[in-house]
Amino acid sequence: MRKFKIGYRTLKTAIGAPLAIFLAQLMDLNHFVSTGIIAILCIQVTKKKSLKSAWSRFFACITGMMFSFLFFEIFGYHPIVIGFLLLFFIPTMVLFKTTEGIVTSAVIILHLYEAGQITLDIVQNELLIIVTGIGVALLMNLYMPSLENDLNIYRKEVEKNFAVIFEKIVAFLREGDYTWDGKEIPETADLIEKGKGLALRNVENRLLRHEDQYYAYFKMREKQFEIIERVLPTFTMITANVEQAHLIAQFIEELKDNIHSGNTAKKFLKKLDDIKKEMERTPLPKTRKEFETRARLYHFLYEMEQYLIIKSQFKGLADAKKGKG
Repeated sequence: MRKFKIGYRTLKTAIGAPLAIFLAQLMDLNHFVSTGIIAILCIQVTKKKSLKSAWSRFFACITGMMFSFLFFEIFGYHPIVIGFLLLFFIPTMVLFKTTEGIVTSAVIILHLYEAGQITLDIVQNELLIIVTGIGVALLMNLYMPSLENDLNIYRKEVEKNFAVIFEKIVAFLREGDYTWDGKEIPETADLIEKGKGLALRNVENRLLRHEDQYYAYFKMREKQFEIIERVLPTFTMITANVEQAHLIAQFIEELKDNIHSGNTAKKFLKKLDDIKKEMERTPLPKTRKEFETRARLYHFLYEMEQYLIIKSQFKGLADAKKGKG
């Protein structure tokens, strides 16, 4: 049985809609229920989306009132006129990229049609309906819960899976053991995708900031994961047991124990360079299998170098100083 959960957006909608209606009733507005509809439509999952939605609906409603005045006052208050009005109004909203406001403005247009006339009092009533509904929605969206705890959960799960994958690589290099179901591969891809999505929501809740360290983090992991996916098939073609494999296994094991949100890539790039120099000093391979194995190991080192370069370009998360994560 799934746990029943009420989200923040649902809670804000449940508070905002009746609050908007209550305020409209206090002002003795006609069609006061419409303020609740506008509030519901304007409450979004992020502050930026809420502002965009509010602007689209406000612009559409004002434009709808202008179209209503032109069409109804010139051609009369007949159902067919509504059709002609919409034929011009909807493309105008598409042109100005405010299609979100079409439904809301249609409500205002129908109010004016129902009134059978457009006076200053009626226009004032409709303006107050729009402003009250939008205003309450924006008020509700002033508070957005922090997503950092959830982002850190995704981060730690990604890092744990990276460590498991590296552990399997070490086991293969040392023992030729590749009895692994590989479940961490699709899991990690899914975690990174969800982490990126959540990080984007975090960006949209910060009106004055356009970048997010968590989004940069998950993009960095995504690039590294592409490298991991690319090198894994290499190990199925390694058939000879060579000394260099154990040397690389030791390096990967140390790297596995240092997967965190800080930036220690430069230290490992130096270690990797030392390994390459040491491998260059070893005698040439004696058999074809040994030659092919060492060639694949060199290719693996090249890929791991790219993996570390990607990490070296990442500035690190703010909580990196707290330790591994």
